Amino acid sequence: MIELGDIAKDSITGFEGTVVCISTWLNGCSRLTIQPRKMRLGKPVEPETFDALQLVRVAKGNVTPQRETGGPRPAPVRARDPR
Repeated sequence: MIELGDIAKDSITGFEGTVVCISTWLNGCSRLTIQPRKMRLGKPVEPETFDALQLVRVAKGNVTPQRETGGPRPAPVRARDPR
């Protein structure tokens, strides 16, 4: 099973990169978005999305767990109507 942060390759096109998104659709289809490490004309190559069944894991990812970055925030307050 491919997880977030893994390096995956599309078995059809050869497109390879880091898995940055996994989505499950209403019909049960799983799609994974891959962000390649390559640059084209000095800009990162756009990520592409593929069906999970056509991807192969190349390497296990090294993702650090998320940590809390702050405490509770106050609820936003709407400004009063100027009337």
